[in-house]
Amino acid sequence: QVQVVESGGGLVQAGGSLRLSCTASGSIFSRMGWHRQAPGKQRQLVARIASDSDTYYADYVKGRFTISRDNAKNTVYLQMNSLKPEDTAVYYCAVSVLGRDYWGQGTQVTVSS
Repeated sequence: QVQVVESGGGLVQAGGSLRLSCTASGSIFSRMGWHRQAPGKQRQLVARIASDSDTYYADYVKGRFTISRDNAKNTVYLQMNSLKPEDTAVYYCAVSVLGRDYWGQGTQVTVSS
């Protein structure tokens, strides 16, 4: 059984930083990533990282966010710098194995202006 647990959200002022962590148990995951959903908006991909550390970033976070993973711990991180109020959302971790995605419950990130 796959379990996905996020941590690290919170309230921060614009220009500040937060680091999100996500630990998944139950398998070895080919792809791990972060998505976010703001109130009234669709969930959108923020960044993802493959098992070989190949990364993808959405344009709106390039240069500000960094995704990384520790395969030994089955953990993926999202370092978020220069945060903006529009980054406010619930951030969800998603991990993939054998073509199936598993999601965490989400962690709230709030950026005040």
